[in-house]
Amino acid sequence: MATVTSTLVDDPLELVFVEHGVVMRTGGQVLVEALKINGAEVIFGVPGESYLAALDAIRDCGNALRYITMRQEGGASFAAAAYGDLTGRPGICFVTRGPGVTSATIGLHTAMQGSTPMILLIGQISRPYRDREVFQEIDYRRFLSQTVKWVAEVDDASRLPEYVNRAFKVAVSGRPGPVALALPEDMLFSLTDTPDLAAVRATPAVPSSADIAGVAQMLQQAKRPLLLLGGAMWTPEGHAAVIRFVETHDLPVAVGFRRQGLFPHDHPNFVGSVGFGGIPEPNQYARDADLIIALGSRLNDPTTMKHTVIAAPKPACRLVHIHPGTEELGRLYQADLPILADPNLAAMALSGSSADRRHTTATAQAKAGYARGLALPTQPGPVDMAEVMRVLNERLPRDTTMTTGAGNASDWPNIHYCYRQFLGAAAPISGAMGMGVPAAIAAKFVRPHSRSVYIGGDGDFLMNGQELATAIQYQVDPLFIIIDNGKYGTIRGNQEVRYPGRVSGTTLRNPDFAKVAEGYGAHGERVDDTAEFEPALDRALSAGRAAVIHVLVGPNSLGPNHTLSEDCE
Repeated sequence: MATVTSTLVDDPLELVFVEHGVVMRTGGQVLVEALKINGAEVIFGVPGESYLAALDAIRDCGNALRYITMRQEGGASFAAAAYGDLTGRPGICFVTRGPGVTSATIGLHTAMQGSTPMILLIGQISRPYRDREVFQEIDYRRFLSQTVKWVAEVDDASRLPEYVNRAFKVAVSGRPGPVALALPEDMLFSLTDTPDLAAVRATPAVPSSADIAGVAQMLQQAKRPLLLLGGAMWTPEGHAAVIRFVETHDLPVAVGFRRQGLFPHDHPNFVGSVGFGGIPEPNQYARDADLIIALGSRLNDPTTMKHTVIAAPKPACRLVHIHPGTEELGRLYQADLPILADPNLAAMALSGSSADRRHTTATAQAKAGYARGLALPTQPGPVDMAEVMRVLNERLPRDTTMTTGAGNASDWPNIHYCYRQFLGAAAPISGAMGMGVPAAIAAKFVRPHSRSVYIGGDGDFLMNGQELATAIQYQVDPLFIIIDNGKYGTIRGNQEVRYPGRVSGTTLRNPDFAKVAEGYGAHGERVDDTAEFEPALDRALSAGRAAVIHVLVGPNSLGPNHTLSEDCE
């Protein structure tokens, strides 16, 4: 039997093995090196014995690859999805087998519906025990097949560089999305002399000159055009090109459902968001448009309001559909001009087109309608949320990242907060509750020196409120604003419409969230009256640590201009 000895090489932190003069590494070490080569910097996870070899290898990375220990796998996968949304690079999540994966699946579904690049790494049972229904055994290729773009199990440590490269490539190619790799425990401990591979290279689709000329011709003919932005993996260069294109043609521009970070809301050409959870005016403008240029958006169900804002399969207006995934073009919408292209490259090409006709009148009309819809009268209840939003827009800096979960409470920021930071929004396209809290924490690892603010309801916060402990552990300082009406407000509103006066299952009894925050070691504030909010915000922003503001809006508040009559209580 060959003798294998451990020794130290040039890097004093790297423990390797030498067999007959050949450097051997564990599968865990090979995995971690492949992640680093492909640009991974942060891993969100919950540890498990099934991937101790990988955890040990991560220990030797120092700050080059940080492992952020979350408190529940759902929170970890949400954080990874948010990281992908905020950076355009795959967010990495590492969980253990069985219950770890089933808990993390919510983040995979959210990343899939949001076209978010993400990689889920799974510690799997050891290879000799397969197909015996051993402790926590799942066949992930079957279990995850509908929630990821690609799922595989790595049997041989020597193939880890190949599989990791493919995972990164699939996650960012075409329509971006999540992938999953199952990693058997014994494989991660096994030794191999396999070499590393160079980082995988992206191969984005480039629009043709004929495609760009076709868009320019349609713009010249249009009287009421709309540029509709969506999708993921936008770059600063693509963002700047969109702004140049919009300004050259004086185009009205809107964002799709929960894509608030794709265009600055204080820009004179911004005319709102299209889809659910918005105000009527942008949706009506989209219905009346004679040309829609959908750039990056796959025109999903919530953006099109179940395909009523933009009729399917053949819209009433002319449609240019620009998307990086060939499977999305023609999948439902029969566009007049389908263009297979990376949205950033398409925006750069479009920004160089000349403006034979500017659309100043249409933009002014759409902008006026948007401004009317934004007007908020005094909101009923002990705390006027119209005033709260005014204060936040005035006090939060331009580079703030705003995160939300699901429910009517998220309508406050998604409609009435003025987003100005590029990719400064993280929210679940899937409508999953619980994303906003871990997303706000993830934002601090993306932009450590910028503000990160979560706004969500009492029901949404408690889906992953335990991750407040993660913020304290890593000494990051998100601000969590909890809008408390003592109910699952969205469901209660629908319940009152369908079953008036018959309350069932939607009422909540909540703790004092300010005291809960203090128990975690965070700063806590309770706001029972409108006048208390601004000084509470001042104290929270200057606390130097994670902070919670518990805003009690009263039981009748269901969202912007949306109340529940007292006789329903």
